[in-house]
Amino acid sequence: MSQFKTLSDYDVAGKRVLLRADLNVPMKDGVVTDSTRIDRTLPTIVELMQKGARIVLITHWGRPKGQRVPEMTVKPIADALSAKLGKPVKFADDCIGEEAEAIVNSLSDTEVCVLENLRYYKEETDNDTAFAEKLAKLGDIYVNDAFSCAHRAHASTEALARLLPSAAGRLMQAELEALSGALDAPQRPLAALVGGAKVSTKLDVLNNLSAKVDMLIIGGGMANTFLNAKGINIGNSLCEHDLADTARDIIAAAEKNGCEIVLPIDGVVAKEFAAHAENRIVNLADGVNDDEMILDVGPASVADVKARLANCKTIVWNGPMGAFEIEPFDAGTNGAAQAAAELTKAGSLVSVAGGGDTVAALDHAGAKDDFTYISTAGGAFLEWLEGKVLPGVEVLRIQ
Repeated sequence: MSQFKTLSDYDVAGKRVLLRADLNVPMKDGVVTDSTRIDRTLPTIVELMQKGARIVLITHWGRPKGQRVPEMTVKPIADALSAKLGKPVKFADDCIGEEAEAIVNSLSDTEVCVLENLRYYKEETDNDTAFAEKLAKLGDIYVNDAFSCAHRAHASTEALARLLPSAAGRLMQAELEALSGALDAPQRPLAALVGGAKVSTKLDVLNNLSAKVDMLIIGGGMANTFLNAKGINIGNSLCEHDLADTARDIIAAAEKNGCEIVLPIDGVVAKEFAAHAENRIVNLADGVNDDEMILDVGPASVADVKARLANCKTIVWNGPMGAFEIEPFDAGTNGAAQAAAELTKAGSLVSVAGGGDTVAALDHAGAKDDFTYISTAGGAFLEWLEGKVLPGVEVLRIQ
């Protein structure tokens, strides 16, 4: 982490630490229903408390579009955090101005307050400098622990970091270390597994990865677009027929870069997209009947992926191999995920995964806890896979 300052680089005792976290957690009827994002940033909060800081926590929730929407208050997040810390957490009904200043000034060392939803102000998403200056008045040091918001140049993730001494929080640090270890300086052979429905949503991902990895395993609905481009009849399967030339270009570019593209050998096909629909396994080289659709990779494809992963040192995973939400079309994702998890447990594979569907798929497979690192980010993880500069990370870089 020599490119970034971390909590270890500052004496925070008695200082007001403005901590940007991503606590955009699921809520129902004013109660937090999944506290994963709170849990992931807790180590940063606890460390700051132990070091005697006064913690001023800022976050967004939902998309109030610059309006005060009472249903989008972050007060329930303050309550949930208080329960986890086992001590009171103060709450300010605004994130700037007199009320916020009064609450922040009332903090003693080790105390925590949460400020109201940043996105009640449209200046937040506009990356407005004047708004960032109002936030900066509330802190002595700025810590960003919100990697999942780092792809957005917002006032609290970009402009604010230019106004105060800045550091990466422990979650941000863990994300950056895991991701740079996976793509920037990986142990090789390096594989990427990319699944999901559409090639069009991951074009930049596929193009960037084909220039960086040794092996690109393609699954999910997007594999159909590649199979179709290779002249295989995919029947009634989900497919972006208009991207056949694009798929062929990606294959050609990968070949030039010495990257092997791995497509499914067999598939599980059915006539309807429904749980426990009548299905059969087909050798994809023979094609699929016109009234059938490919809903998962077959057992031969899973065995092929397992064998390939056994020879890899690192895998970056994004997206499911099939329609994992419904049985029995979850078997391909489950099998591949469990194989990666076993190799990781055995110490022979570094496995890094991210993206909303991915985390759900690995959780469903019972493999999530055994991966080396699971990113908290959706959009930021994808943009990192695309090779894009993330404004919220770039601004933290030591100049």
